[in-house]
Amino acid sequence: MLTDQEFLRYNRQIMLPDIGEIGQQALSQAQVLLVGAGGLGSAAALYLAGAGVGNIVIADDDEVDSSNLQRQVIYRDADQGKSKVKMAAAHLQALNPYIKVRAVQARLADQRLAIEVALADIVLDCSDNLPTRHAVNQACVKAQKPLISGAAIRWQGQLMAFDNRSGTGPCYHCLFPIQPDAAQEPQNCSNSGIAGPVVGMMGTMQALETIKCITGAGSVAFAALQQFDGLTMAWQRFNIAADPQCPVCRQHNDNGE
Repeated sequence: MLTDQEFLRYNRQIMLPDIGEIGQQALSQAQVLLVGAGGLGSAAALYLAGAGVGNIVIADDDEVDSSNLQRQVIYRDADQGKSKVKMAAAHLQALNPYIKVRAVQARLADQRLAIEVALADIVLDCSDNLPTRHAVNQACVKAQKPLISGAAIRWQGQLMAFDNRSGTGPCYHCLFPIQPDAAQEPQNCSNSGIAGPVVGMMGTMQALETIKCITGAGSVAFAALQQFDGLTMAWQRFNIAADPQCPVCRQHNDNGE
């Protein structure tokens, strides 16, 4: 049950008919895993903590650098040289003392990734590299956990959601198959640039979809790729079809796991 203090804190959110007290209680009992504490993760984490998600786990092995401060809004100048997840956890706890935040100072992979995904109710992919994205996707498919994935580069943002609970696909690999022979250098913020508000928008949208998924409010845009252009403020949406030859979700579904 919500305490009087929690009811007062979240009352503007509880007023929403789609959330109410039942939805707020669901948020307080939920565990959300954020893989990555950069621009996406910092924006998403702040809104999830503000909304009262009761258990937030944030994983990253990086330290705060001065170049991060242009877009990773959870950090402060004094945080430079310190662990991102430890600083993020401290700031989230200061924002909302009614929640629990656990910092995992590591790049999740293999068994540790599988364990953290299994413990979560929903996973947010806020990473910045393809190997991690594919590993997170595979772990979510195997554990049948919803995955909300965001990405941003230059002026463009992407938002994708995959409802792995049904075990029918599609998954992230269906949309972006692994290209092991790709010779070109992967594009990222460090070599291509990024407009800070664009990555912040994508992280905020990840948080919004997560809140909807937990509370059952509205409908989450599962099996869709949503693209945002910050220069024109235009959105495009494309449906994602399951790849019948996908080695990730097809194998999972065929095995009946």
